Amino acid sequence: MSIELNKKTGINLSKGSKISLEKEGKKLEEVCIGLNWGAIKKAVLFNLFKQTVAVDLDGSVTMYDENRQILETVYYRKLRSKDGAISHSGDDRDGDIYGDDGLDNEVIEVKLTQVNPKVKYIVFYLNSYNGQDFADIPYSKIRIFEGSAKRVDSVFATFNLSAEEAFRGNVSMVLGKLVRNGTNWEFTAIGEATPTKNIDETILYVQNNYLN
Repeated sequence: MSIELNKKTGINLSKGSKISLEKEGKKLEEVCIGLNWGAIKKAVLFNLFKQTVAVDLDGSVTMYDENRQILETVYYRKLRSKDGAISHSGDDRDGDIYGDDGLDNEVIEVKLTQVNPKVKYIVFYLNSYNGQDFADIPYSKIRIFEGSAKRVDSVFATFNLSAEEAFRGNVSMVLGKLVRNGTNWEFTAIGEATPTKNIDETILYVQNNYLN
């Protein structure tokens, strides 16, 4: 399903939904993926108290060419792509300790007009650095917005990825992908857990399963 972008209307993307990054005949130039997640509340002392456990999720992005070959990855140890088109705000190792503050813990910014022309796919994913089960994390949300890491012009898509039984036993997840279609880009919401345990495994899993 394709969804037309509308600045005045909020859109909740479900898994598999697609949006064209173009509105009113104008192609968007700056798109951000914002990641927001909560710390785990763990019951202790016969369920009498709740202990807050920090959650270190790593948002990353890998670029592939039209032949599905890996070109580059931007993540917590490499915060900027070679072409300068993709930047990462930095590693958040805690999550929202005091509950959902409505702010992004990590932001990946994409300047679409500067993306290397060899890039066909840009895939966003999450990994739980300490192996904390996604099913135990109260929420891990993604929002796609027009603007920059410091300026939100218009939020046009959001969806919640975790806190579902289907994620139990998994520590990695593919969020979504940007696919170049001629001179335009299309975003597909994926929101699926993967059997991978770290960034390197996820990069290869994406290469074999999500580039079509």
